[in-house]
Amino acid sequence: MAENSVTESIQASDKAKSIPQEPQPSYVKLAMRNMVRKGGKSLFHFGLTAFGLMGLLVGLSYLTR
Repeated sequence: MAENSVTESIQASDKAKSIPQEPQPSYVKLAMRNMVRKGGKSLFHFGLTAFGLMGLLVGLSYLTR
């Protein structure tokens, strides 16, 4: 009898562990939510990055002509 109670408690704990929990949101969802919440700052940083990348490419093309 004692053995049955041990296996029953193990099975009960396994069932409790197997209950699906709500999955954590992906990093993409978190980034999109953050970008919507802070739209002005995100657009500013995107513009700054695009301008810097274009400046880098133009500068490199000028140096290697």
